[in-house]
Amino acid sequence: MADTVDLTALDRWIREFARLIAEHKEMLTELDSAIGDADHGINMHRGMTAVVTTLESESPGRPSELFKRTGMTLVSTVGGASGPLYGTAFLRMSATVGDAEELDGNDLAKMLRAALEGVVQRGKAVPGDKTMLDAFGPAVEALEAAIADGEPLARALDAAVRAAEEGRAKTIPMVARKGRASYLGERSAGHQDPGATSVTFLVAAAATSLV
Repeated sequence: MADTVDLTALDRWIREFARLIAEHKEMLTELDSAIGDADHGINMHRGMTAVVTTLESESPGRPSELFKRTGMTLVSTVGGASGPLYGTAFLRMSATVGDAEELDGNDLAKMLRAALEGVVQRGKAVPGDKTMLDAFGPAVEALEAAIADGEPLARALDAAVRAAEEGRAKTIPMVARKGRASYLGERSAGHQDPGATSVTFLVAAAATSLV
């Protein structure tokens, strides 16, 4: 893996995320049926399908445009909380990368940190609330730590994936304190959070696509 990524690689990342969502949409909806509205997979698949259609018709010219169009499309097409949360994440990425044509590991870490902060501000969640934050936060922290230690981007992204997967697993015993799942109280324990699951796919797609 190169230690810088360009528009082509970033576009590949978005499309791979869309593919993973499509591949696992039934599983995501099943997870959501246990503690939510039973529509996370359906909504995310609709949104990411619309994103791919938008990218194919509009052909963004730089990373900031890619992320802006992705975010705006998700906000307008994904129902529930997922649209505003994922949309905000991508719009924060767009604002952070500015006019850059290529991104290195530090740029990616800053970009994903901004996305994470956007999710926190939009969703008002904290670690342990049983949300996407419980996988996304550890992933960003692992990426930042690996980059700071001088690890190649490939290893840094692999570390981020492992952290996301561990965070996703830790949502299973949690009692939800945000969203529809919080209405279930103690009954929300024992179920993996669908948002933490889908954001793990986002991180995994980065690790396999930014080559």
